[in-house]
Amino acid sequence: MPLERMKPVNALQTKPFDAAAAIAYAQQWATARNPKYADFETMGGDCSNYISQCLLAGGAVMNETPDTGWYYRSLNSRAPAWSGVLFLWDFLLNNRGRGPFGHEIPLEQARPGDIIQLKFAGKPDFSHTVLVIFASDPAAPGNVLVNAHSYDCADRPLDSYSYVAARALRVDGVRA
Repeated sequence: MPLERMKPVNALQTKPFDAAAAIAYAQQWATARNPKYADFETMGGDCSNYISQCLLAGGAVMNETPDTGWYYRSLNSRAPAWSGVLFLWDFLLNNRGRGPFGHEIPLEQARPGDIIQLKFAGKPDFSHTVLVIFASDPAAPGNVLVNAHSYDCADRPLDSYSYVAARALRVDGVRA
């Protein structure tokens, strides 16, 4: 068989991200903590940890690459991208290996299952991650509802946050 037609044994398969399953998880745990995971509330915030759990519920698989992956084994054995706002964003946008991957979208295109990060006045960078639960078309801060930890909320209007910037990301799929 010609070399270009051969499929590597270790080739990753891409599967769709199940936004509905991620949202169901987000609704279940919006104002509570899943005991399988550490609570990062007193360590800088639990928002990205919660969103990572939602991604896992949506069919994402962990990428256990040390330092640059996206995984959680325990409080002391996890990737920065699992619980860090900026690291999660960078991982999702740049991941070419196992795990979830996505692309940045205009806020007006946000739909349920998308991720939004917020920047607050006085903060040097984006510092909060939320999951879109509902959005009308076109989306606008007044008609987008989100769930989050660190300021735990379910179905909170995006425009109820006092933020200075927002960015949105769509999870395109999962490589396994």
